[in-house]
Amino acid sequence: MRDSKEQTRTPDYCAIETAMEVLGGRWKLAILKQLLGGTRRFSELQRALPRITQRMLTRQLREMEADGLLTRTVYREVPPRVEYALTEAGRSLDAIADQLDTWGRWYRDTYRAGVGGAEEGPGEKRPAGAAGAP
Repeated sequence: MRDSKEQTRTPDYCAIETAMEVLGGRWKLAILKQLLGGTRRFSELQRALPRITQRMLTRQLREMEADGLLTRTVYREVPPRVEYALTEAGRSLDAIADQLDTWGRWYRDTYRAGVGGAEEGPGEKRPAGAAGAP
């Protein structure tokens, strides 16, 4: 894990802060989701995440490697080939990534589609006639 003086002073009850430090950042969970599908080359990740810059992808991959979420394998070929794969720690986030994906889709469909104010969570339905129900 990346060296952090702040982390050593964080009480045990703030484990969510540790998770946020490791998984925080706009792209880490998106990268993780791609790697849950298997080993990927740098260029494959770039194509799968077209809005991320090369510099940011490199930075996020380095941080994830330092945190023990993935491994980076460099093949001595011409041209050089670099592959990224999840470690056991990275794969342990599979269920969490799926839950966040489900929640993100629900939120996008509910709040970004102009429905706003809906109170049901993912997988919940409002009864007919309830406020905001179709």
